[in-house]
Amino acid sequence: MINVTKTYLPSKEKYKKYVDEIYESAQVTNYGPLVQRLEKRLEAYLGVKNVVLVANGTVALEIAYRTLGLKGFVITTPFSFVATTSSLVTNQLLPIFADIDEKTLNIDPNKIEEQITTNTTAIVATHVFGNACDVRAIEAIAKEHNLRVVYDGAHAFDVKYMNESILKHGDISTLSFHATKLFHTVEGGALIINDDNLVQKARYLINFGIENAESIPHLGTNAKMNEFEAAMGLCVLDDIEEIKQKRKIILQNYTKELKGLVEFQKQDKNATQNYGYFPVIFKSEEELLRVQKALNEADINPRRYFYPSLDTLSYIEPKQYMPISRDISKRILCLPIYAELGIAECKEIASIVKSALL
Repeated sequence: MINVTKTYLPSKEKYKKYVDEIYESAQVTNYGPLVQRLEKRLEAYLGVKNVVLVANGTVALEIAYRTLGLKGFVITTPFSFVATTSSLVTNQLLPIFADIDEKTLNIDPNKIEEQITTNTTAIVATHVFGNACDVRAIEAIAKEHNLRVVYDGAHAFDVKYMNESILKHGDISTLSFHATKLFHTVEGGALIINDDNLVQKARYLINFGIENAESIPHLGTNAKMNEFEAAMGLCVLDDIEEIKQKRKIILQNYTKELKGLVEFQKQDKNATQNYGYFPVIFKSEEELLRVQKALNEADINPRRYFYPSLDTLSYIEPKQYMPISRDISKRILCLPIYAELGIAECKEIASIVKSALL
């Protein structure tokens, strides 16, 4: 069976060495030495400051909103993983959608401004499949209207924009380190906080709001990463360049085999790719379903991602209609891509797609 992704597992021996350190220190959580080490290594590798590790990517978004004190309406994208929207709703924020660009699949800056009201406090944009948003346009709008900007960078690990980390943009960027991601800690995530003055507040918020043994000034939660997850992250980070290179070869093969038959996401020319996903867009939903059926019959499991469009969620009020997002969500499919996928398997997948289309 070939699934859309497969978790990368590093050397068991290397991981065990970190586990031995955990047993030696007897500290398994509460901002232990491996969590601190991973934060510093990620800051150096990504070229950013103020990495705050957390339990998962969803809670990273929630802590970002609380750290910035967001209220009222937040303009966001309808084309993203559900957590981008649900994290707003669970924090009593009202998602107001701006439709996407049909080529880049990111939120369209031209559609953001028309949604701004006196109740709007922020923009939450996703770097979809790691493709950099138009950060300059978004931040110009935010500056003009005095809005905060949070970037959901769940897919944007090690993406660079104009030779610097894309994560340097906005007030806060978040990452997901789920086991399915390019870089993972089994479960986990991070905030990259660009305002030094907000870092300590975020650290209080992920630890129940506790400032010290006798002071709890914030309404917090338990969002800490543990030492065993940090150990996995330290191991995977050692291998990340090799992982990316293997994924790049797969992406190049898919692109060569399928060019002209399907549409590919338009990449920002000022940004790098991290080869985390390989989405393809078909002419119709019928074509997609035909390809999906053919792949499934060969024990290959792509994923309809992102589907459905988030403006169709039952708990969103007021009801909103985003035609481009709805259209793309019905025609897009992510093909399998992971470091251990062989070239022969890649060619087999492409061949099945071609046969189903021709």
